[in-house]
Amino acid sequence: MDVAKLIIFVTLITLILSCSNEKEKLQIGAQVLSNLNDVQVSTWNKLSDKNIYFGHQSIGHNILEGIEDILSGQPQIKLNIVETTDPKDFKGGIFAHSKIGKNMNPESKIDEFEKILENGVGDKVDIAILKFCAVDINPPTDVEIVFNAYKSAFSRLKMKYPDTVFIHVTVPLTSDGVGIRYLIKKTKDIVKNIVGKTNYYNNDKRNIFNEMLLNEYSGKEPIFDLAELQSTYPDGTRSTYEKDGKTYYSLVADYTYPRDALHLNEYSRRITAERMLILLTEYAR
Repeated sequence: MDVAKLIIFVTLITLILSCSNEKEKLQIGAQVLSNLNDVQVSTWNKLSDKNIYFGHQSIGHNILEGIEDILSGQPQIKLNIVETTDPKDFKGGIFAHSKIGKNMNPESKIDEFEKILENGVGDKVDIAILKFCAVDINPPTDVEIVFNAYKSAFSRLKMKYPDTVFIHVTVPLTSDGVGIRYLIKKTKDIVKNIVGKTNYYNNDKRNIFNEMLLNEYSGKEPIFDLAELQSTYPDGTRSTYEKDGKTYYSLVADYTYPRDALHLNEYSRRITAERMLILLTEYAR
C-alpha cells in the first residue's frame, strides 16, 4: 500500500512539473504571438507590397515552413511566398526565395547571391537576405577569408543598390544534445578527432564568424541574429559550453530533432519565423 502511494505521489509530481514546463513555453510563445498581433494591419499590408529575396538552404526552408505555419492562423499577414530568382516575378509584392550555392562552400553562396542580384533581382528587390548553413562554417574553415569575402560582396552590392535593405544573418548552430545523446555525440567527437575527420557539429568557428559579423554590423545595419535565437532557452538563459576559457553558444537541444541536432523542429521554426517577420516589419513602415 505504501509503495502504491509512493508511485501515485511520484506520478503526480511528474505531471505537475511537465505541465509547469508546458505552461512556460505557452507563455513565451504567447508573448511572441502578441508581438505579431501588435503590428498594425496597415504595416502588414506594406510588408506584403515589398519585394523580398531570401537566399538559403535547408534551415531556410525550416524558417519558411514556420512562416507558412503563422500565415495559416494570422489572416492579416498576406505574403506571396514564391521560389524564384526571375526578375520578372519581382512585382506587386513577393517573398521570393531560392537555394543558393553548395553546402560546406560558403564562398559559393556569396557568389551566387551576388550574381542573382546582378542578374536583375537587385534592381527590383526592396529587402535582400543571405543565410548560411551551419555546415558552411566548420573546424577547417578559414573564417577570416570567408568573412572578408562576405564583407566585400555586401559592400559592392550596397554600392550598386543603395535603396535595397540588406539583412545580415548570423550562422546557425548545432546542438550538443542532452543525456545519452550528449554522451554519444561527445564520443563521436573524440573518434573524429583521432581519425582526423571533420566534425561538422563543432560550433567554435561559427561562434567566431558570428562575433565578426556582429562586431562589423551591429548598430549600423540590420541583423537577424539567428544564432542568438537558437541558443536561447524560453527562460532567457543560453545554451553554452566552455573551451580554453572562452564561452561558446550552441543550439538548444529541445529546438531540434533527436537524431539531427541541426534543423529546426516545429516549435523553434515558428519562433524563428515570428522573429524574422517582426524584423521585416521594421523595414515596411
